Amino acid sequence: MIQPLCRPQKVTVFTTRADTLFGVTYVTLAPEHPLVSSVTTSDQKEEVDAYVTATSSRSDLDRTSSKEKTGVFTGGYAIHPLTNEKVPIWIGDYVLGSYGTGAVMAVPAHDERDYEFASKFGLEVKWVVEPTKKDGELSTEEAFTKAGVNVNSGEFDGMKTQKAKKAITAKLAEISSGGPKITYKLRDWVFSRQRYWGEPIPIYFPIDFPEGVEDSDVDPKVDGCEHTIRFDKPIPVDEADLPLTLPEMEDFSPGDDPAGCLARAKDWRYFQKDGKWFSRETNTMPQWAGSCWYYFRFLDPKNGESAFSPELDEDWMPVDLYVGGAEHAVLHLLYARFWHQVLYDLGYTKHPEPFQKLVHQGMILGSDGEKVRNCQSGYHLEYHSSCINNCLVDSSYQMSKSRGNVVNPDDVVEVHGADALRLYEMFMGPLEAVKPWQTSQVSGVVRFQNKLFNVVKEAAKNDASVEMDEETTKILHKTMKKVTEDIENMSFNTAISAMMVLTNHLTSLKDQVPREAAEKLTLMVSPFAPHLGEECWSLLGHDDTLAYHPWVEHDEALCVDNTVKMGVQVNGKTRGEIEIPKDADQEGAMGEAMKVQSVSNQLDGKDVKKIIYVPGRILNIVAK
Repeated sequence: MIQPLCRPQKVTVFTTRADTLFGVTYVTLAPEHPLVSSVTTSDQKEEVDAYVTATSSRSDLDRTSSKEKTGVFTGGYAIHPLTNEKVPIWIGDYVLGSYGTGAVMAVPAHDERDYEFASKFGLEVKWVVEPTKKDGELSTEEAFTKAGVNVNSGEFDGMKTQKAKKAITAKLAEISSGGPKITYKLRDWVFSRQRYWGEPIPIYFPIDFPEGVEDSDVDPKVDGCEHTIRFDKPIPVDEADLPLTLPEMEDFSPGDDPAGCLARAKDWRYFQKDGKWFSRETNTMPQWAGSCWYYFRFLDPKNGESAFSPELDEDWMPVDLYVGGAEHAVLHLLYARFWHQVLYDLGYTKHPEPFQKLVHQGMILGSDGEKVRNCQSGYHLEYHSSCINNCLVDSSYQMSKSRGNVVNPDDVVEVHGADALRLYEMFMGPLEAVKPWQTSQVSGVVRFQNKLFNVVKEAAKNDASVEMDEETTKILHKTMKKVTEDIENMSFNTAISAMMVLTNHLTSLKDQVPREAAEKLTLMVSPFAPHLGEECWSLLGHDDTLAYHPWVEHDEALCVDNTVKMGVQVNGKTRGEIEIPKDADQEGAMGEAMKVQSVSNQLDGKDVKKIIYVPGRILNIVAK
């Protein structure tokens, strides 16, 4: 509620710290706020009007970056919604009309900007949040902005910050003076760059010359020609004249002109049309002018008539899978969706969303993690990035030239080959996980490559007479199922692990490796190590590439085990292990258990009192 107005009006503010509401000692409006004129008293009008006029000439950036706080008291007061106290209303240039509601509830005790403003103008500072016991004593020499415990807040005293936020917000909703609200902070998108490399913006502007000067008598390309470019009257380039291309320039360095380097290309910038002079826009588009919709152009890159055809949009869109870093989520992906929504609204695409599935790959960190000793317990920690107890733990950092921890993939390729690099990157861990690079571990996948190649060499010596036994058949089909499903789920590390198990099994067969198993293994490894795959495929006698060969198919029945391994317990303690048919009865399980020496020794001289048997899970023998 605001005074002195003939009729009550409300000023709306948004805060993330509702817990500090009892600490409001003044309200600050942006100089351009619509209530400024009506809330200002006659005694303050002259001073307020002068301040508003002076502020209007300053940019938002200048106002928010200035360290000096300025403001003027309006003479008006707001009524606190919970205490009904009168709160003075000021205007200050650090509050922007274009941001939020253009008004702030000033809590100088718990906001740095409000504290500076209150200190300068001698306004009241009321402390309503104090630190918890573990955070120490409250200092009144500066704003306390952390979470804590509410004080001087009436019925909300003693509440911790999060609880107080919810309770006070609920109270405001109860008395119809506020409530919870979600807001999104989105900066204006500056769609221009003062550089050469970028799409030229297809806009031009008319030019005015001094009174009495005709267009036919002057040339703005000539130095000293007086003219004014009417940037307030933009004109789009005719569609027939598109695309607008950049001029050839020997020197396209930025220079000192804020209009950009294209301003120096006067023959391109200035042109005549119907006897009138015009000037082109000299800013260029940012790089995302193309990247925001590149996936559409990929559908139809050679189309000279339109960006992409409706038929290809129908056939291929939306994108099935987008893989990218998490840092793209608030920039590229957000902007790409903006563009897509516009294209959808205009009818250029039939699909309301651009991407069906999004996967963020984890960041690869440099291998400069250090073991750090905990100050109290002496416990060693490795590759953490947090503070645990009183120990500041070092971390593996993001690769950067400044840290000197960048790994050049060309160096790895030169020593171990491209396949080894690919395999190691996929074998490091889950795709989404953040992982430290360890060059020394590349040798592990190199050994796997060599072992697989040797298995295929042995198989190449054999003919079809070498048949697969039951165990090999089952392992092969389980691996084909596992690798196929893991590729679909992008679980590449576990797919490689499954192939390692199969390779180890085939290695144990020595010179009896079946060709069929080797061919299936070759096909499975090819997406991960294509060079190795093609080499093995050729070694097995194929003249054509495996790229066009059908993918492996497993038999589900062969992926099911007929037997099961289970522990045998005597009086609740595991004494051995047996492998029996999945449907074995209790008598059969006991028969196998008694063949295990460690089990029979435990039962020697004892009477079996009870047998607990759950098929496929447990066999527990109770004996005394």
